[in-house]
Amino acid sequence: MVRKMMAAAALCVALAGCEKSPQAARPAARQGDSPKAVTISLGFSTNMDDPRAVASQLFKEEVEQNTNGRITVEIHADGALGSDAELIEGIINDRLDMTISSAGNFALYATKLGISALPFLFSDFESAWRFMDSPLVQDVNVTLEPFNIVVLSHFDNGFRCVTTTDRPINSVADMKGLRIRTPPSQIVMETMSALGARPKHHAFNGLKDALKDGTFDSQENPIPIVYNSRLYEEQHCLAITNHIYDAMPLVIRKSLWDTLGEGDRQILREAARKAQDLNRQLVKNQTEAFVSRLRNVGMTITTPDLHEFAEATAGIVEMFSEMYGDELIARMKEQTQ
Repeated sequence: MVRKMMAAAALCVALAGCEKSPQAARPAARQGDSPKAVTISLGFSTNMDDPRAVASQLFKEEVEQNTNGRITVEIHADGALGSDAELIEGIINDRLDMTISSAGNFALYATKLGISALPFLFSDFESAWRFMDSPLVQDVNVTLEPFNIVVLSHFDNGFRCVTTTDRPINSVADMKGLRIRTPPSQIVMETMSALGARPKHHAFNGLKDALKDGTFDSQENPIPIVYNSRLYEEQHCLAITNHIYDAMPLVIRKSLWDTLGEGDRQILREAARKAQDLNRQLVKNQTEAFVSRLRNVGMTITTPDLHEFAEATAGIVEMFSEMYGDELIARMKEQTQ
């Protein structure tokens, strides 16, 4: 089971071939549990090799074990239930129970969710995780609740980097005119525009086809996504720009959350935290390990001067400051500087 994989995560980055252990004995029901059986649908856009999928499997196991199977979790990967935008809309409109998507995608509804996606806000995983676990982010998460969304934990998607079909990126000048695919995140699109590229949103589950047919000549995603989704088959150059840290809230629809007893809510919270911790470690490990793998499959890897990129995107914070408010921006700067 994934429970056993947690101890080996640092040594078994892809988790392939790890043995599964027998299911542990299930605990007795807790006071405050919901008496009726519940089936939770959890959908996301990436495949089952992605760290969010591995961590989702742990979440499923923890929930089902600790509720004696009374709550079951059905995982739907590969965009089977829709694109990221459609999955979030499914939560809002009671068609889906849970999803995992980039914070910037949720910011289309609750704008302050995008604050962690401001460009060049973090220099490493640890500082990003401290920020995501802070009271500031907890306060921001509450702004999703009017949209029928409750945040349980914060998965990690890594630092976003630029890939291109055949143009190595060594400077901001090399970004000029790139037809680049982005998620439906205003911050990501504005960041790409500030760097001189021509961003356009496209669903992730159709990205490889859009790269193959020439709709786009570039895209930007974290290194684990580039490798696990085999984007290197269509993109031959990777620039380690680390332009945006990509936090991914694990969320549940509030209309379902409100029907659960406190005992079951606590089980889901604990499972979400354990899944978060596994996901974060996997993403960090894969980010470090997969650069050499991408080079081995033929990608040209460049490491441009990020100071130039940061300077070119410095105006993004000011652009969004009115939307976020002076107090939130001040709190953000206090925690990140």
